[in-house]
Amino acid sequence: MPVSRLHRVAVLVLEGAKPLDVGIPAQVFTTRASMPYEVRVCGAAPGLVTGGDGLSYHVAHGLDALEWAEIVFVPGYRFPDREDPPREVVDALLAAHGRGARLAAISTGAFALAATGLLDGRRATTHWHYTRALTERHPLVKVDENVLFVDEGSVLTSAGAASGIDLCLHILRGDLGVAASNHAARRLVAAPYRSGGQAQYVPRSVPEPLGERFAATREWALHRLAEPLTLDMLARHAGVSPRTFSRRFVEDTGYTPMQWVMRARIDLARELLERSERAVEQIAGDVGLGTGANLRLHFQRILGTTPSDYRRTFTKGE
Repeated sequence: MPVSRLHRVAVLVLEGAKPLDVGIPAQVFTTRASMPYEVRVCGAAPGLVTGGDGLSYHVAHGLDALEWAEIVFVPGYRFPDREDPPREVVDALLAAHGRGARLAAISTGAFALAATGLLDGRRATTHWHYTRALTERHPLVKVDENVLFVDEGSVLTSAGAASGIDLCLHILRGDLGVAASNHAARRLVAAPYRSGGQAQYVPRSVPEPLGERFAATREWALHRLAEPLTLDMLARHAGVSPRTFSRRFVEDTGYTPMQWVMRARIDLARELLERSERAVEQIAGDVGLGTGANLRLHFQRILGTTPSDYRRTFTKGE
């Protein structure tokens, strides 16, 4: 996707900030040829910020970075249920949002967004250990403890640290398209995409090898999207009954097996639309949807747009 400028990202480090939560958006969006973002790490003021887990941060920027940013990430921090961030931080977040910036929380960073009132009446999530505390401290927030992340448009929240990667990849998909998001996932050695509706953790009673086997089946299916794929075929590959496969698949991905296959096909179609000049009819065959009419139908249902309009979005400036 051609770009004319860098997208501006601020990572707001609060007292007690969790190292992994800080590192995820800083690393994902660090400027490189494939990633047209500029990142500024900031605090309530420039200088030393005491972090969590034995680490501290020397940040170059203060809250002025939020005046500059188009996306503001708020990493998780220790003891978020005890008191709100300083008033000047809350005011700066509100002002950034008022100027049109997106605010994205990782883990317990949701408490800082909730303190602004911007989550009132909206769905949000946070680390599963703190969902009850978030509900009690901010009763107007519609807390959902069974998801990896929630996108409410201008405010986004995610669960524990690893789901911060999912949230970042979700933002990349919207900003730059599937190809850029998948490239970043490969660089991070992360799953290309996990649905926000997926549960935060798999029940302890599920044997780990079965989860690995299902991951192998998903990988197997991704290489055969142009071919017919059925529930029975997927279950046979995983070595379990269709009923067991369906139940566990929803727990693992947030989708039924055939919903996942359809979305994988649409994702592949998106990447082909972004990166090739193949006709819609050809792409429909490439992704296993047969006809252009079928591709248009499912593309509109899932993404709310047409393949042609989607391609135009990612070829501006060429």
